[in-house]
Amino acid sequence: MAGHSKWANIQHRKGRQDAVRAKLFSKFSKEITVAAKMGDPDPDKNPRLRLAIKEAKAQSMPKDNIERAIKKAMGGDAEDYEEIRYEGYGPNGVAVIVEAMTDNRNRTASNVRSTFSKNGGNLGETGSVGFMFERKGEITYPATVGDADTVMMASIEAGAEDVESGADGHVIWCADTDLNEVATALEADLGESESTKLVWKPTTTTEMDLDSMQKLMKLIDALEDDDDVQRVTTNFEASDEIMAQL
Repeated sequence: MAGHSKWANIQHRKGRQDAVRAKLFSKFSKEITVAAKMGDPDPDKNPRLRLAIKEAKAQSMPKDNIERAIKKAMGGDAEDYEEIRYEGYGPNGVAVIVEAMTDNRNRTASNVRSTFSKNGGNLGETGSVGFMFERKGEITYPATVGDADTVMMASIEAGAEDVESGADGHVIWCADTDLNEVATALEADLGESESTKLVWKPTTTTEMDLDSMQKLMKLIDALEDDDDVQRVTTNFEASDEIMAQL
């Protein structure tokens, strides 16, 4: 699997830790509240809200937390968050995209810039690394859902663009604008997915050694520890041997 998929696996393992899970739930709540406030509070009529809820459920976020986040938006007392994307370089020149939701642009920009500089990175201008990624819909299923041919056929019928199948499961790619429709079609055929979300998919990768990977993980951990940061994406590529040592 490509580097970004390996990083997703690392995040998944980290997600089992209670402290990380609590912070993850907080980020999901913010996304759900913003989605509900921007559109209809009914997920059937609001694709962004539906996807936010789906991703939260995939990470075992309690139903009460989800409902509370929606009610916060409906009550009109939710903060006004601005969505901002930061781009920069990490150790060994690896590209980093940081997506944030903030009620204070100056605070978030200052914190993100400081985190980059303290961890061997540099915050760049908007567009400085974005050209190395494509905005895509990513849907994942466990290997148990079916063999590669079964999932490939279902994905083609659903309108997906590509499928990566391996021992860890199936990753289905589609156009960002088609994610809701493709996910719904796949759900009818294959059942509930493990994850359905919009991602930045690297089109070019940066090879990392063990030292640079350890530094990169410190940078990503520090960024993700910021309450304003929703998600971090990189374009690293590392061998299985290096990943096993992390």
